[in-house]
Amino acid sequence: MSTVRLLGAADIRRLAAELDVTPTKKLGQNFVVDANTVRKIVTAARVEENERVVEVGPGLGSLTLAILETGASVTAVEIDSRLASRLAQTASEQGVPDGKLTVVEHDAMTVTELPGDPEVLVANLPYNVSVPVLLHFMETFANLGRGVVMVQAEVGERLAAAPGSKIYGAPSAKAAWYGDWKLVGTVSRQVFWPVPNVDSVLVGFERSGEPLGSEEDRLETFRIIDLAFQQRRKMLRQALSRELGGSAAASEILEKAGVEPTVRGEALDVHAFYRIALAVRDARA
Repeated sequence: MSTVRLLGAADIRRLAAELDVTPTKKLGQNFVVDANTVRKIVTAARVEENERVVEVGPGLGSLTLAILETGASVTAVEIDSRLASRLAQTASEQGVPDGKLTVVEHDAMTVTELPGDPEVLVANLPYNVSVPVLLHFMETFANLGRGVVMVQAEVGERLAAAPGSKIYGAPSAKAAWYGDWKLVGTVSRQVFWPVPNVDSVLVGFERSGEPLGSEEDRLETFRIIDLAFQQRRKMLRQALSRELGGSAAASEILEKAGVEPTVRGEALDVHAFYRIALAVRDARA
């Protein structure tokens, strides 16, 4: 394994000044300036030598280098052209062997192809797009079997929430379509530059062996989830009544799916939403 040197706070500020980069709220940029923190993320993700990792939003490269330090290879998806163009040079300067890093300059929300077919996702996700990016990557890249992402605490807690809790919602149910999600660590505000005004957590996931259903099933299930949580205080038969032809029709479909019509969406796991989607499809047939 090569000796890769990680970036410190002074290195981060030097690179930012060189590139005339000022972290922006618009892009959700908060750069990690603490080597122990990026190593903590990589350890939580259980990254091993020669694994293929994709990183979203590598920024100036602090987490990227910690991943590369393990001997894994990294495909880094970066939307900012200044950051994308500098990253390979930074890696080389810090001792990363040739061929270990591939930089893809692209919006993570719309990227559909990744070289190397990565199997692990590790990222410090921008707060404002973390859930859409995660769901896009889970949907688009089926080979991603596990990963750890750093997100705003409130977002991470929702992703890992179980049915029946107050913070359980559409992101929780949709994420569960792909596998199991849990909180695996917390991160101090002080390790970021600039220091954010929110707390951060690490969320880990393990993809389920087989998808619950087809892509058509997923789309219908997600539609039902959205309807259920748009009016989360209403009973499910009421929340779905407009889409399913009235309260009586909605109740009949829910009963066929084995779901009590008077429950609220927050009480259901993704398997129940999937059964409702199948019952809706059968009712249309």
